[in-house]
Amino acid sequence: MPNHKVALLLLTLLLTGLAGCTSLEDYQDSEPNFQVESFFNGPLVARGYFKDYSGKVVRRFHVAMQGSWQGHEGILDEQFLYDDGSSEQRIWKLTKLADGRYRGTAADIKGEAIGRSEGFALNWQYVMKLPVDDSVYEVRFDDWMYQLDDQTVINQATVRKFGLPVGEVVLIIQQVPTEAVQTTSTNPVRVSF
Repeated sequence: MPNHKVALLLLTLLLTGLAGCTSLEDYQDSEPNFQVESFFNGPLVARGYFKDYSGKVVRRFHVAMQGSWQGHEGILDEQFLYDDGSSEQRIWKLTKLADGRYRGTAADIKGEAIGRSEGFALNWQYVMKLPVDDSVYEVRFDDWMYQLDDQTVINQATVRKFGLPVGEVVLIIQQVPTEAVQTTSTNPVRVSF
């Protein structure tokens, strides 16, 4: 196939893919109205997995979360437990801005995460510093959250490096009724595989 035909085919595929992209405006009239400061306030639990570029699930995890807000400022403490027994913690510092927008920072986030909500959907964009063996890679997250009801959010994030997809994170996040939380001195919510 001549080069100009290959270029035309690639351009057509790219434009077809972009035409099918979803935007937040598609959800502006949907309910419930996703407010980060309301949903991520109190104890939560999540279960999810990471798929690599081929679609293979390569890591499963549970997350115990605790969110708290003072006015427009919030903290979300995430305690990850992976299926290989390893664990990690991420503490988000969140700020509610005007017009459904949010800003977030964490130790492994480069700069700021920028988010915006419309209807039941929320989209975050950020770059994460991801340690792999003895190196740290910067990967870009296109992170979508959908609030299904008062207690449940589905989270799906595409992970890219150099603009190419390297994986996908999927998790279900649920609020935990205060009376159902069993705490210990070292683990706010017990999880296991």
